[in-house]
Order: sequence, then C-alpha cells, then structure tokens
Amino acid sequence: MTTANGHVNGAESQVENVIIIGSGPAGFTAGLYAARANLSPLLITGNEYGGQVSITYDIENYPGFPESLSGPDLVEKFKQQAEKFGTRVEFDYVSEIIVDQHPFVVRTQNGNEYQTRSIIVSTGARPRYLEVPGEKEYTGKGVSYCATCDGFFFRGKDVIVVGGGDSAAEEALFLTRYASRVRILHRRDQFRASKILQDRVFANEKIEVVWNTVVTEIEGEGGSVTGVNTRNTVTGEEGYLDTDGVFIFVGHLPNNELFPGKLELDEDGHLITDRKMRTNVPGIFAAGEIQDKVFKQVATSVGQGCAAAMSATRFLEELEAGYSLDLTVDPREFVAPKVVA
Repeated sequence: MTTANGHVNGAESQVENVIIIGSGPAGFTAGLYAARANLSPLLITGNEYGGQVSITYDIENYPGFPESLSGPDLVEKFKQQAEKFGTRVEFDYVSEIIVDQHPFVVRTQNGNEYQTRSIIVSTGARPRYLEVPGEKEYTGKGVSYCATCDGFFFRGKDVIVVGGGDSAAEEALFLTRYASRVRILHRRDQFRASKILQDRVFANEKIEVVWNTVVTEIEGEGGSVTGVNTRNTVTGEEGYLDTDGVFIFVGHLPNNELFPGKLELDEDGHLITDRKMRTNVPGIFAAGEIQDKVFKQVATSVGQGCAAAMSATRFLEELEAGYSLDLTVDPREFVAPKVVA
C-alpha cells in the first residue's frame, strides 16, 4: 500500500508530480514555485542541508535583505516560505534515480522509494578542500570559499588566496577592493589562469605572488584566523605567514554522483541544461551549481530554481493535456521538442 508521504511500500504507489533533489537556494525556490502551482512538490534535502550557503558566515548581497544575515538564517527563511505554500521537506539522501522509464523512480538512503512524473536536480557543488588542519575549524571564521560573499568583511586587512587558476585570479583581484594586501599562494611556478587575468594580477600593486608554496595548516586564536603554516614544493622548506583570512580556490566538485550514464554531463561534471533548465531527459530539470559553473551566487541559483519549476510545470501541463512522451529525444533540441503530440 502507499504510505502517507507517498513512497512505495508494496504493489501500489502514489506518483509524485515533482521531486526536488537538494535543499539549497535553487531547491527551495523550485519548491516554492512548484507549490504555488499546486504541484505539492516533495523536496529531499540531501546530507548537506542548505548547500554551500549554509556555511557562509554573513550574506549582504542578497536582494531584499539590507541588513546582513547568516547563511543558515537565509536557508531557514527559504524553507519556511516553501513549506508555507505546500512544499513537503524530507530530511533524507537520494541514493539512486531511474530515468529510463516514466514515471521516474527515486530511491533514498532511508529505504524510501518514490515514483515521480518530473525531477528537479539541485544537488549543487562543493568546494575542493585543502584538507589541512584548521581548515574546517575556521570555515566562516576567516576561511572562505567565496570572495564575492565575504570579501567586504576583510576591509583593510591582509588576506591569502590559495590557487592558481582563473577563479583564484579573479577572486584575488576582487579582494583588492577591500583588503590592504592579497598574497596568492600557488603550488607551482606559473599560473593556470588565462593570460589576461595573469596580466591583471601582476599589474595590481596590492597583489603579491608566492610561488611553489602550499598551505599545510591554518592557525587561529579567539575564533579567528591568525596565519598559515606553509611548505615550499621545491625545497621542502617550511614557513609561516601572518594573515587575517584564507580564501581557497582550488576548484569545485559538482555533486553529480547520481548522474553519470543517466544524465548528460560536461567535461567538468556539471549537468548540461538549456535556458529552460532542461536536461537531456524530458521531465528532468536542473538548477543551481550542479549546472552553473559560471556565476555560483545565491541570487542566480534562486533564478534558476524558479525557471526549473516553471519549466517542470509546463512539462506536466503538456502531459496532462495528453501529449506523448518520447524518452529518446533530447528536449533541448528546439526543432524537435521531446514532448510531442
């Protein structure tokens, strides 16, 4: 028989209209819009409740909140608003999806199995960590993975950027708006960043580059970062640098473990979508950093979650109107829509 929350517990099952996988800004916005469309969406949070925004100490650049608020506070507001209109939130982790049949099947770590007419994927991405002592302890207390989010709080202070690619260069340049000095620590003797960004870095008087150097430990006192222990990758010499903050940009890892062989990914592991947030499987949409490798902001994730929910609503309306569903046709092909009469 079907249980109260709609998962399979026998031969019969209630078919969900939409299941949202992930509980960051994109996921809760998708829940809000789907709920307001009377779809009674089910949102499954995942193990990282709230996504990356939940580890952001202060947020000052989200529209409508002129006073700063913490990442966890903003996530809670997203959740409350989505639930107000009928989003059902389950604290669980999706362990498998079956996408070659319709309705789709979603299985979870807690042993639940759901059938659903559509899926919105908002599993996000996670920073690639240094995995050194002190990093976790001081995250949000001087250790950051987002200069745009946290740079303002380091006005007039000394900061270190770890990395050598485009993101590290861009974020270091951004931090010069606030910090008195920005030192880039890179494990090699040349950047991987594009030539134009390298030129800007070298031309900026506030930026110093420390080559062939890795961070081995982040130290702090009184709940704030005070410095980093380092090691030279060529000589092996150990050192120490005083600093007020450590910004880590050594890459992001999209949370895509569920999707290889099922949904189309780019070379970096992000889901590929069109402007309507459609993946290569009709009825499956994606929003937020699982598909956005460019902007990676709360505001853009919210917009993408809205778009995904609106596209899912349209998809379900077409099914309700009697359109047939061809799982072999990519819906992103504008000349040959996947949902056809």
